[in-house]
Amino acid sequence: MKQMWNERYAAEEYAYGEAPNAFLKQFLDTYQPRGNILLPAEGEGRNAVYAAKIGLSVFAFDISEEGKKKALALAQREKVSIDYKVLDMSDIALKDSEYDAVALVFAHFPSSHLHEYHRKIAKTVKPGGFICLEAFALGHEEFQRSNPKAGGPKDTDMLFTTELIKRDFPEFTQLLLEECEVKLLEGKFHDGKSKVLRFIGKKM
Repeated sequence: MKQMWNERYAAEEYAYGEAPNAFLKQFLDTYQPRGNILLPAEGEGRNAVYAAKIGLSVFAFDISEEGKKKALALAQREKVSIDYKVLDMSDIALKDSEYDAVALVFAHFPSSHLHEYHRKIAKTVKPGGFICLEAFALGHEEFQRSNPKAGGPKDTDMLFTTELIKRDFPEFTQLLLEECEVKLLEGKFHDGKSKVLRFIGKKM
């Protein structure tokens, strides 16, 4: 898995573009969290850089060394600073109630560990803090079949449902929880109509 992401991110072009994820940008612009934000599986840094540009203190991580290189290069071009580490979700130590916001943008961890990882992430959010999540939803496989450029995991066990979110984040008030069809325009690997799950939660 690590090799695949390093190969994808080694190209000069940004795999998912340099602009932030549209749903995350809308969340940040609307709710305007202040303080610090955690971005697991952050890839090439497009979301981390935007968060830093609007004044958040950013900690991001990913398993890809090539992703980190691209993220730091983007941050330098945009004249912001981000803290970015190359780490696996199973290895990273996260403190309880440490972050004002967490952004999970297409963070499709292995299904065998997803609940454990989500609980680990949930605990790191401060009371009153936010989670913003966008992921491919069950049913997206139909769009993958008709358009390989739509992207997303090939294993349907890694696709999300609203029931999964309710199970993994019970201590969060659901400000938004929906499955919807959208047209993604995020570089060459998220290009076309897709079925996604979107969740904004505020910790009680």
